[in-house]
Amino acid sequence: MRALPVWPLVAVCLSCASRSQVTAPEAPAPFDEARAVHVLQRLAYGPSARDLAEMKRLGVDGWVDAQLQPASGAALPPGLSAKLQAFPTLGMSMEQLVEDYPRPPPEMPPEEKRERGPARVVFERSSARVLRAVESPRQLEEVLVDFWFNHFNVSEDKGVVKWLATSYERDAIRPHVFGTFRELLGATAHHPAMLFYLDNWRSTREGLSQEELRHPRRFRRQAAMLEDAEDEEDAKPKLGLNENYARELLELHTLGVDGGYTQDDVREVARCFTGWSIRKPRKEPAFVFRKVAHDGDAKVVLGKAIPAGGGEKDGERVLDLLASHPATARHVALKLARRFVADEPSPELVDRVAKVFLDTQGDLRAVYRALFQSPEFQSPRARAAKVKTPFEYVVSALRATNAQVEVTPRLLRHLALMGEPLYRAPAPTGFPEVAEPWVNSGALVARLNFGLDLVGGRLPGARVSLDAFAPKQAPTAVEWVEGLGQALLGAKPSEETKATILAALAEKREAASAVDEAPPVDVPLIAGLLLGSPEFQKQ
Repeated sequence: MRALPVWPLVAVCLSCASRSQVTAPEAPAPFDEARAVHVLQRLAYGPSARDLAEMKRLGVDGWVDAQLQPASGAALPPGLSAKLQAFPTLGMSMEQLVEDYPRPPPEMPPEEKRERGPARVVFERSSARVLRAVESPRQLEEVLVDFWFNHFNVSEDKGVVKWLATSYERDAIRPHVFGTFRELLGATAHHPAMLFYLDNWRSTREGLSQEELRHPRRFRRQAAMLEDAEDEEDAKPKLGLNENYARELLELHTLGVDGGYTQDDVREVARCFTGWSIRKPRKEPAFVFRKVAHDGDAKVVLGKAIPAGGGEKDGERVLDLLASHPATARHVALKLARRFVADEPSPELVDRVAKVFLDTQGDLRAVYRALFQSPEFQSPRARAAKVKTPFEYVVSALRATNAQVEVTPRLLRHLALMGEPLYRAPAPTGFPEVAEPWVNSGALVARLNFGLDLVGGRLPGARVSLDAFAPKQAPTAVEWVEGLGQALLGAKPSEETKATILAALAEKREAASAVDEAPPVDVPLIAGLLLGSPEFQKQ
């Protein structure tokens, strides 16, 4: 077992920091490096040398503007493009993926399963997420893709979703993060990954009978499609109304748990979405509207009448209503403020951002701008007030150390050990955005071990050269701690962190001297402990 330092009161300090209240900022200096680091901690995956240089060139506000208006169609850096092009599944259709990477038979050797089965799809999708987060210059876009995927969560652990999630992120989430909320909501509602994950693909009007399905003329074509769906090995659905998607649409995606809807509204919404289905989930995973399965009678949602005979448009009317509802504006504003400002954002901030949402008809770029320009976001007290999720921690460590990354299964396993396996959030709520679930001794030890393995050269798929961080003249241990601290943390480490690291170095030297060794300053140990320090956990 590796001896690990005990960071004094880490959990208490981090938890308290996450609940910090924010106040109005003082006027910033022409270039405030502390402010720049704060912006990179929230709108990017932490500072990198390249992005900090770009921010100095453009100015903080100029950099934010450029991130909010990424050049349409601009090419990614050649190195990143080459890495992504090595993953053929990223550009394949859902139908291609289910055909080319089928579930392998039990007797297939493990090596073949990893290359020819869905495990390859899963690996390439997760690898691309890490590589984009580390290397893409469009950092805000990557942060927003992560946020909105989490908001409209689906999990690859549920059956055929493992083949559908690549398209879900590529086609339903990524193109709309700078569009309108209504566009994003509609894209997720239609996508087979969401329809399958929350079971709407098998939701039918009440009273639909097998005899109707087998009617020789009127329902022949649609009955055949529905029967094909029933042959799917993941589930053989019983006919009837399924409320899963309707409930999560209201509670998680739009109005919020306190949004003023009732169980009757859940039921009426579910009736509106009957017939929104998938042609053949494991063979032809495409959206289809099944008229035979739809409840064509009149409905009432949130007091609004939806006339009979609307067909597929019943669901569209519900999405229109929810996307423009004041409760949705407040719920979305709260979640964004919680992600970018503080775990407990002020009601005044949420109200202002919600008003922008309503005034602009859900223009997400305008909503982001209002949030980033707010006094609460700009306040020095907002800095280091949140705790990184495991994904944010891993990516920020790779960026801070300027690691050369080739993603491997072991690197991805570190995320799972920390509690955030990519694309596998265990519930529709997604992964937590607040500190408390991530602040525990086991998770913090896993982070520390990751940092030590990364800079110690023990992490396949990530190479770090610490020479670039070396002080210019013959450095002492203290100078190494302060110099590396400035480089990795964006500021000198606290006295407590410095003392902890120096004590660990002294202990290692004492142990080495007992066997007649006289090691130089252990730079990887210093860097690893800095990555595991309380300061690096915060953003």
